[in-house]
Amino acid sequence: MLEVKLICIGKLKEKYWRDAVQEYAKRLSAFCRFQIIELSEARLPQDPNAAEIAKALGEESKAILAAAGRSALYTLCIEGKLVSSTQLAQQINAAAVNGESSLAFVIGSSHGLDDSVKQGSKRISMSPMTFPHQLARVMLCEQLYRAFSINAGTKYHK
Repeated sequence: MLEVKLICIGKLKEKYWRDAVQEYAKRLSAFCRFQIIELSEARLPQDPNAAEIAKALGEESKAILAAAGRSALYTLCIEGKLVSSTQLAQQINAAAVNGESSLAFVIGSSHGLDDSVKQGSKRISMSPMTFPHQLARVMLCEQLYRAFSINAGTKYHK
């Protein structure tokens, strides 16, 4: 069974976000070994400068890459490619067919992701719009469930 990791910087504070993610995690368990890994956000001063942000992203990148291990990386980033639900399903299916046993989807902090994480990853954008990271996490969980449902031939995605 395919392992799917959702690696996120920061925790979900509100119960309603946690409940939504937990529901999709439960649904995903029928299709894959789904795991959510929450990593600590690097501490920054109130108004950080570019160097401080770069240093923080570098620290976060080490934790992200360690958590991902040998998983195929999919990063959510502004410069990523827009993909439909069907295209995401096709990417997941292709990865499994090509022998990948583990996929890691990464949502960075509000300052984004270090280039060391994005290099060699499949870069995905959910939308040209901006969403809070908590909502993006719920949306990604839903899209992962939808992708697995599409690949399984269920009617959820219609």
